[in-house]
Amino acid sequence: MRKLPRSFYDQNTTLVARELLGKLLVRVEHDVERIGKIVEVEAYLGPHDLAAHSSRGLTERTRVMFGPPGHAYVYFIYGMYHCLNVVTECEGHASAVLLRALEPVKNLAGRTGGPGLLCRAMHIDRRLNGHDLLSDDLFIAAPSNAEPLKLVRRPRIGVEYARHWARRHLRFYIKDNPFVSRR
Repeated sequence: MRKLPRSFYDQNTTLVARELLGKLLVRVEHDVERIGKIVEVEAYLGPHDLAAHSSRGLTERTRVMFGPPGHAYVYFIYGMYHCLNVVTECEGHASAVLLRALEPVKNLAGRTGGPGLLCRAMHIDRRLNGHDLLSDDLFIAAPSNAEPLKLVRRPRIGVEYARHWARRHLRFYIKDNPFVSRR
């Protein structure tokens, strides 16, 4: 497997979201390597996207989204779940891709279909907020043997408050993959 370069993340967010499908999320902790294939994502297009956290402007919570591409934006929701996003596009643009589901590849226990379950299985929490995804302990890699994928586009989940942005087809997943959070 080959770690993705910074230039991969410094592209259009929707393109990055689609291209992340089939890639491997790798977390190394205490000499244990956890690996999951990314099978579901959602794109958040910046401050004009009413479903994006950055739509509320630059805050302490969203500072990472406004930073350079290729960093982890990790936040805590509902008082119980962490969610992992990949910061995309140029610094100041404040776009990101939410990782929604993984297919277990190596050393993953528990369910991985949903952003909170994914983070729990990968041992990802707020300590990794702002973490460089070109590091050796949390990164995304291209698999050695990439296979052709059939993608599905749907509206994002849980963003009904975002008016017309809630209906945009910015959720992508691998067709017929059993680890996708919702069909």
